[in-house]
Amino acid sequence: MADEASIDPAEVTGEGVRRRDFINIAAVSFAGVGGLAVLYPLVSQMSASADVLAESSTEIDVSAIQPGQAIKAVFRKQPVFVRNLTKAEITEAEKVDTSSLRDPQTLEERTKEGKTNWLITMGVCTHLGCVPLGAGEGEVKGEFGGYFCPCHGSVYDTAARIRKGPAPKNLEVPPYEFTSDTVVKIG
Repeated sequence: MADEASIDPAEVTGEGVRRRDFINIAAVSFAGVGGLAVLYPLVSQMSASADVLAESSTEIDVSAIQPGQAIKAVFRKQPVFVRNLTKAEITEAEKVDTSSLRDPQTLEERTKEGKTNWLITMGVCTHLGCVPLGAGEGEVKGEFGGYFCPCHGSVYDTAARIRKGPAPKNLEVPPYEFTSDTVVKIG
């Protein structure tokens, strides 16, 4: 009978175990909610802000750019050159033997199909990041008629391919698409 007196009646009915389980579940749930409350601001602050999202793409109306002209625009706080190539510039670019180039690419690889007259490149020299000349009215275009970097003398042709100087690569072509015949969306 002494053994029966030492048995807790709550253990026999199972109430003690249920109460303990409830406390454990409540504590773990509270810790989980607290962990989420701490992690959410840390994760959400890593997402792009509204001003960055606004600059993630740029639309340019190219209807006013005449053949042989180029404009400078801004994409992600960097200059972009949009150039309307003439038939003579296209012919000259297509005549170049790509195996002789430091960074071999054809004009077709650097433009969109059916729009080979529109060359869109980042306006940043691949040597040390200077802005090449050649997109503005009266600027020096270099001996190949494209772009000339005044910082260290890199010379690009009409397809913005490196032809001379220290730059290791062609001017970068950003991702872009024509949303209509006169509007291009970069980014």
